[in-house]
Amino acid sequence: MSQTTQLIDADAHVLPPATFWDDYLPAGFAGKGPQIEEGGPGEDHDWVVFEGTRKPLNVLSSVVAQGRNFKPNGRRSDVQAGSWEPAARLVDMDRDGVTSAVLYGGGPLGTVDNDLYIASFQAYNHWLADFCSYDSKRLVGVAYLPMQNVDQSIAMLKDAAKRGLKGVNIPAFPQSSKSTGGGGFAAQVLALSGDPDGPRQYDNPEFDPFWKACVDHDLAVTIHLGARVARPGQNRFLPNLVMSKVCMAEPIAIMIFGGVFDRFPTLRYGAIESGVGWMAWMAEYMDDIYNNQKHWLQLELKHKPSVYMDQNIYASFIRDPVGVKNRHLPGGRNIMWSTDYPHSETTWPESQANLERHFKGLSEEERRPIVRDNALRFYGLSA
Repeated sequence: MSQTTQLIDADAHVLPPATFWDDYLPAGFAGKGPQIEEGGPGEDHDWVVFEGTRKPLNVLSSVVAQGRNFKPNGRRSDVQAGSWEPAARLVDMDRDGVTSAVLYGGGPLGTVDNDLYIASFQAYNHWLADFCSYDSKRLVGVAYLPMQNVDQSIAMLKDAAKRGLKGVNIPAFPQSSKSTGGGGFAAQVLALSGDPDGPRQYDNPEFDPFWKACVDHDLAVTIHLGARVARPGQNRFLPNLVMSKVCMAEPIAIMIFGGVFDRFPTLRYGAIESGVGWMAWMAEYMDDIYNNQKHWLQLELKHKPSVYMDQNIYASFIRDPVGVKNRHLPGGRNIMWSTDYPHSETTWPESQANLERHFKGLSEEERRPIVRDNALRFYGLSA
């Protein structure tokens, strides 16, 4: 890439230290956050103590410091400093040639206490806003919101906008009311997936005030590996990782066929870390089934589905040469490049070489929307 071209990383991650909860949770939850115990002699990891459990410190979300020999558990010192310290993050971005990074991931707590669960979303969002304030031009934050109660979500959205965050990440499907899924990993999964088979769906009028708030506050709304989450364990991790990408088409289809974008035509909706090669196929397929089925369904949209894909829907990829080839097709035009730093799929610190492989033969004018312009438009950023 030319040195004059800004690179906007549309999906990078932070990993706040496990002890940050004590500083950011409301006073009523003082001392209820996780505690870290240093590993003893012969142990190669620290421990997280929380709600009566003592588990090894999981460091899979920050593996770049370990190279390709990464391990699931480790010590606090194993976590890349750029995951939680903004000055170190800017150094890592400079090493990779990244101008600005959009930051996800770090909450909520995997607790059985629903009040603590909701408070942990807000605590993480406040920590993230403070992190980004170190350099608000280069560090762009996306708040995490629960979707149990619409009024509650709108209040948290307004707080995020006031603090300078540029987007809100919601579960791919609404959550059941006051349910943490039993705590632990299940509670954190709910923050991404929600309840796919629940009675509430995002095309219901119940959620229209939320979409209006997104538009009114000029915030992008995202789902993140949401429809089916990759679960730990070698026997199921890779199949679930595949499904975590393609299943993100379902909530998009619900939004389109449910008329949400007819009611809110300027709403910007993004599938993040989803890959993008499926988007052009999805747009064409939805046009076809809409034309064939709309009569007996008595469904009448203002436009064919592919129009909404180009008007409202964005998605990010890490490595996706098929999606790059489909960039001019309906549905494939709003694709955004990302590094996924510091996760196991990341291209850091070799993103420049990765881009050259993906964009071989493309002019700089063809590359620029993918690595810069689409992300600027989606997140409402200035160049």
